[in-house]
Formats: sequence, C-alpha cells, structure tokens
Amino acid sequence: MTDTTAAPRQAKRRSLPLHVLGPVLALIALIVLGALLNSNFLSYGNVTNVLARSAFIGIIAVGMTFVITAGGIDLSVGSMAAFVAGVMILAMNALIPTLGIGVPLVAAGMCVALLAGLCAGLLNGVLIAKVRIEAFIVTLGAMGVYRSLTTWLADGGTLSLDFEARTFYRPVYYDGILGIAWPIIVFALVAILGELAMRKTPFGRHCAAIGANEQVAKYSAVKVDRVRMATYVLLGVLVGVATIMYVPRLGSASGSTGVLWELEAIAAVIIGGTLLKGGFGRVWGTVIGVLILSLIDNILNLASIVSPYLNGTIQGVIVILAVVLQRQGKSAE
Repeated sequence: MTDTTAAPRQAKRRSLPLHVLGPVLALIALIVLGALLNSNFLSYGNVTNVLARSAFIGIIAVGMTFVITAGGIDLSVGSMAAFVAGVMILAMNALIPTLGIGVPLVAAGMCVALLAGLCAGLLNGVLIAKVRIEAFIVTLGAMGVYRSLTTWLADGGTLSLDFEARTFYRPVYYDGILGIAWPIIVFALVAILGELAMRKTPFGRHCAAIGANEQVAKYSAVKVDRVRMATYVLLGVLVGVATIMYVPRLGSASGSTGVLWELEAIAAVIIGGTLLKGGFGRVWGTVIGVLILSLIDNILNLASIVSPYLNGTIQGVIVILAVVLQRQGKSAE
C-alpha cells in the first residue's frame, strides 16, 4: 500500500532548510553587497562599530523574542529604555556625594537600571496577565507614559551624567577584551543564554505552547499567567541591561532616546523567523535579524544610496514584508 502522506512530509522536510537558512543567506548577501559597494565595509573599525551599535537593540530583541513567542507584543521598550536611562543618571548624580566617583557608583547605577527595568516589565506583565488588558493597549499606553516621564524628569531638555562620572563610566562601552567591546560581549552572552533558555528549558517550551494555543497550554498544566508575566519581566530586565551599555556611550538621556527601538526589536525578531502570532521562536534567528537591520543601515550610510532619515521607512517596509512572507509560507504548508 502506498503511503499518501509520505510525499507531503518529504516536501516539507526539503523546504525546511531553506526556511531555516533564509535569514543566514540574506545576511551573507548583505555582507557581499556591502563589500562590493565600499572598500571600508569589512574593516575592523566598521565591523566593530556596527556590532557595538547593534548590541542595544540585540539585547532587547532577545527578550522580545520570548514575548512574541508567547503571543504577546511590547511597544514600550524604546521609551522604557529612555526612562530607565534617565532614572539611572539621576540616581548616579545623586549618589556622587555619598559614593564618590568609582566602581561603587557605577555598580549602584547598574542596580538602579536593572531594578527600574524589572519594575517596568513587571507592571506591563501584571496589567496584561492579571488584569487581562490587551498587550497592544498596555504597551502602547506605557510607551506614551515612559516617554512623557522622561521628558518631565529632564524638564524638556536632557539629563546628563556628571562629567567625571561619565569619564569613569565610558570604558563600559568603549573598552573590552581582546579588542571586542563590552556591548558585543554582553550581547553574545545574552543571545547564547536566550537560545539555551528557548530550546532547553521548560520556560522556553511553555512560551511556545502558550503562543500556539493558550487553552491547550492550560490543560497541559502550564501556568499561563505566570509564564506570560515572566516574559515581560525578562524583557524589562534586558532593557535595563541594554541601558547599562548605552548610557556610557553618550552619558545622557532625553525624551528622544530610544526612538524606534521597539520597531527595530520587533523587526529583528520577525526577520529572524519568530512567528508574529506566537507559537514558535528562535533566538539565533533574532540575532541574525539584528545584524541584517544593522548592515542595511550601515550600507545605506556608507553608500549614500538614500537619506538616513528614511531608515525608519525601510525598517517598517521590512517588517511588513517579513509578515507577508510568514503568512505565505504558512499557507503553503
């Protein structure tokens, strides 16, 4: 007897590698294109600059992967980063008379950033998981709240870290190990731990189960509310980590800090193959997505193909195309 399901299964197996390797092939194509357009594209300085600047979005995007995999969304991460940076700077300036300029001051500032990010993520998680408000509404409202609070704290201007404290803190962004900047190292560690958590732990499997079918997940004894809340807390903490890496770069924060970070993070996640509706996510794909966006931005700037003011437009188009391709791939199955 002929197995009528064998051919579809074989076709699906044959198509899987292309689906998995698609982002990697796109990344390779961009690297080749960039090298052809500009001889400095593959220089050490340009490569490290691209990786360091993409680390902020990358760290946040790893957390966004878990949120989207579980069927959620967070539109507030950019304004949350601005708020966390502002609170961190204010706290460090206030603690200078007590702690002085040195490691204790920087450590205290880092703790403040992590705590502020955790609290912001927890608030989003409680409103979504416990109060049962739609994630889109909660995070859209939070986006306006955090941006407004940051502008208020800065009195409409800019919050600046004390000059001596900024000088002491600068190596956290500009220095590193063996020529690799600290933001790149932290991004790599976060990505590795995120991939392990997604693939090897019950938390990652529960995120996928909730995103695929929340009711079935409940019947399977998955603590849906707790897991969903944990995804937003994790994202908030990673926003704090990204802010810790970002503040020493400029030493300031304002109402315009982190603009469009939420778009870039979501775009990276979707480009990397995580389903926007939830149920499937991969952190390594998100890392590739971050690099693709960063390289597109870098190539446009080096080659002067279009105005840099249109980068947001290009990212938005990429998100739409990625979702369209996901739907076409799903219908083809």
